[in-house]
Amino acid sequence: MTLGLTVRAPGRVNLIGEHTDYNDGLVLPAAIDLEIRIDLVPRADRLVRLELAADGRLGQLDLDAIGAPTGGWLDYVAGVALELTRSGLPTGGLDGRLSATLPASAGLSSSAALELAAAWALLSAADGFTPNSVERLALARLCQRAENDYVGVRTGLMDQFAASCGEAGCALLLDCRSLDYRPVVLPRGLQLVVVETGAKRRLAASEYNQRRSECERGVDVLRARGEQVASLRDATLDMLDRAATDLGDVVYRRCRHVVEENTRTLAAVRALESDDRIALGELFAASHTSLRDLYEVSSPALDAAVDVATATRGVVASRMTGGGFGGCTVNLVEPDVVDALRSALERDYVARTGLAPVVHLVTAASGAGLVESVQLR
Repeated sequence: MTLGLTVRAPGRVNLIGEHTDYNDGLVLPAAIDLEIRIDLVPRADRLVRLELAADGRLGQLDLDAIGAPTGGWLDYVAGVALELTRSGLPTGGLDGRLSATLPASAGLSSSAALELAAAWALLSAADGFTPNSVERLALARLCQRAENDYVGVRTGLMDQFAASCGEAGCALLLDCRSLDYRPVVLPRGLQLVVVETGAKRRLAASEYNQRRSECERGVDVLRARGEQVASLRDATLDMLDRAATDLGDVVYRRCRHVVEENTRTLAAVRALESDDRIALGELFAASHTSLRDLYEVSSPALDAAVDVATATRGVVASRMTGGGFGGCTVNLVEPDVVDALRSALERDYVARTGLAPVVHLVTAASGAGLVESVQLR
């Protein structure tokens, strides 16, 4: 008999706090019940063989001879394997089959989910591994390093954190500087709805890394002026206004978004905890406007999806979510108007964009881990 294992890792939706994580800021993500699963059988050698259930493609790597990135999906697995080894954690070879309910390139952190699923698969295939030995935040940071250093996308910690540490029924308020976090229970009577715009994201493109560089430029300018800032988390609007000429228009707008988004994130937590739906709508709208006008990471498709949602009675709040440049919106919706929202999108969004939206009703889910083990003949 052979021991077969299944591991899973969820996607995430960020309620608010966008492009703040790599600025030591505040974020409010939730893991969701769209996920990646890997069914696996451990091998006696150090080979990892993965088949994609969607199209039958095969990927293979030798854990003892991981080469340079190739630009494909297997890079995420290889990068995680390298970081596990560097951290002194055990890895094992495996034959696996990867399946997903989580759409790729839609802004729901399929890359982080793949990283966490790979981490759990590689650990679970190792001799003597026990799930209780995993420290979830440390594993999230390890997967972030894999994406930053091996894949080459300079993401913050939020995506991996949500995929690893998610709690059912809750969003998580994370301080990306201290790494302190706490659950925020989502109000009953509101449905979490993700609208996939049909416009695919390309997160590895230079625009994402450019935004991060612009924020770092802002910090450099503030420091040169004598301000005591380690990151934009320490900046204030007064600081930015005094330095506006030195910052220049583009960097000023990037920095202003980050400073104000941190304030909005704390306000959104208070609104969720008091079920203040008017405030939630205003905060989501302000966040989307800022991402569109100051940070310039929205898109015509995202703007159209938000416009259609906010014009639908019973939609409490709507904004783009994730890194931007396409992808998804996140919506808080009264349950009895979900069908009305879907109809409005199918009518008005399609007419405006020519794209076919996909509406996902999601719930906040627990973080990645081992699902089950079964005896296979």
